[in-house]
Amino acid sequence: MKHVRRGVRRLGAIGVVATLVALPLAGTAAAQQPANGNGKVLRVALTTGIDHLNPFTAALAASTQVGRFVYEFLTVPSADKAEAAPALAESWTTSPDKLTWTFKIRKGAKWSDGQPVTAKDAAFTFNRMLTDETARTANGNYVANFDSVAAPDDSTLVIKTKAVQATMDLLDVPIVPEHVWAPIKDLSDPKTDTIPVVGVNDGPYRITDYKQNEYVKFTANKDYWRGAPKVDELQLLVFKDVESAVNALKQGEVDVINRLTPTQFDALEGQPDIATNKAPGRRYNEITMNFGVENNENKPIGNGNPVLKDLRVRDAIARSIDTKTIVDKVMGGYGQLGGGVIPPIYQAYHWDPDPAAARTFDLGAANAALDAAGYRKGGDGVRTGPGGARLELRLTGHANRAFDQRVAQYVSGWLHDIGISVKQELVSDDELNDRTNAGNYDLAISGYATNPDPDYALALHTCAARPNAQVKGGTTDTFFCDPQYEQLYAKQLTETDPAVRAGYAKQAQARLYSQAVNVVLDYDNALEAYRSDHFSSFAKQPQPDGAILEQTGYWGVYGAVPADASAASGDSGGSNTVVWIVVGAVVAVALVGGGIAIGRRRGVSVDDRE
Repeated sequence: MKHVRRGVRRLGAIGVVATLVALPLAGTAAAQQPANGNGKVLRVALTTGIDHLNPFTAALAASTQVGRFVYEFLTVPSADKAEAAPALAESWTTSPDKLTWTFKIRKGAKWSDGQPVTAKDAAFTFNRMLTDETARTANGNYVANFDSVAAPDDSTLVIKTKAVQATMDLLDVPIVPEHVWAPIKDLSDPKTDTIPVVGVNDGPYRITDYKQNEYVKFTANKDYWRGAPKVDELQLLVFKDVESAVNALKQGEVDVINRLTPTQFDALEGQPDIATNKAPGRRYNEITMNFGVENNENKPIGNGNPVLKDLRVRDAIARSIDTKTIVDKVMGGYGQLGGGVIPPIYQAYHWDPDPAAARTFDLGAANAALDAAGYRKGGDGVRTGPGGARLELRLTGHANRAFDQRVAQYVSGWLHDIGISVKQELVSDDELNDRTNAGNYDLAISGYATNPDPDYALALHTCAARPNAQVKGGTTDTFFCDPQYEQLYAKQLTETDPAVRAGYAKQAQARLYSQAVNVVLDYDNALEAYRSDHFSSFAKQPQPDGAILEQTGYWGVYGAVPADASAASGDSGGSNTVVWIVVGAVVAVALVGGGIAIGRRRGVSVDDRE
């Protein structure tokens, strides 16, 4: 099931393949200068994997962000309010019936190989998605309602939809160069992960080097139409866990980090030369249940315990999970109680259950409900169903993520108290991805990032989002496929009155909640920190109190302001001293700036989708 939009494939820790990367020691000229030896470098610590760089299929949050840094979109969520703002399209209009949208493409934009960016590139991008199921993997929900896409000239893009589509002014789809991608017929070919994206970009940064799940290096696009970034080079460096990244921040080896644990965030507050940032988050954490999942051909897949097909069992499990304890004890109070799949940061579409219908934490009521449903406790305290099936469930999650570890302990205890035996199976990201994609799980700890427009979060639970028999072409969260939900989803997509649309979005979330296929545990705060001696400020989204890195855009790294030239460039000598930092699990040595890795493991981690 997919994370990050762009994702069980969904939320964020990197895979357990240990690799050593030689990074220059902080404070040396080699540490913070670009490969050409001049200018300023912004080094971002990641604790989420970068699985591949194919923009049509990228699902991990970090991979999606790479696409935002190097490709332009028709429009982008603004930095101030996360509302639709011009990007590749300078302006857009719609016909009176709202079925035809005309975008005027900015003149003068160029790909990094010098060729002009035109409306024909945009038309190619969308038409490829319409005709190629694999091309719809990451963002297929945006084109599902398209009737036709054409570019009558280089500066005009015309999209006709089958029905009114409320998301047309904010299509979260990176535009790619036709002359590079048209010759590539098979988007599952491993070379699509690196070569095209490295070669030809048009965003604020351009990729110069990439090694899967280790690093990506960029140079600033000096010809970017908004103006060149204030830094000359951007580096995304993957660490095996947050603690390693925090240590690198303290030593000045990286400049900014996010996804801190509450304990780490508290410890960094007040530290010399370190600034912290806490912002409302756009992610939700959840536990998904294998209710008898199917692919998009309605064929059952996986080996989920059949007892979870019973809504009464799923409902009892949901009532046995104390989300307040998760927020208070696991998140240290840095989060909000879960409800629907759209976080409170997008208040217009956020939904919380009515108190009268909400499932409250009540082990007594859960026990009574299972008794009434005929699930009797045996001598060992474990229940069996009317058909004799024991309520023994596997709970899977990330082995290297503290959140998953602590949640697994709490949930196992609560379910034990209602007669359900739990076997914790916290595994590597790759293994977790394989299990959840194939439906080989009972319960899974997961999560997703969401967008300002509600369509993406809602689309993750539609029939069309389910993958095909080859686990391609879909980005699903729960494998949910429900006629009532489908009707509500379709209504919100075609409704242009914001208030009416919000009503449908909330009804859809209520329907999902009623079927107990997942339990939204909490909405994380974005907990971030940066070296204030290296950078004086970062552009936040939304302003003034939003996130630096957890954005639906490129504003954070594009708007980074170095503290001063000497500090940001690390001009304190020419030492070539290096420090070894573990980033990834099997020990191998690779120098930053080395060759480009071609292969990749398709799919996404259960905890890092977007």
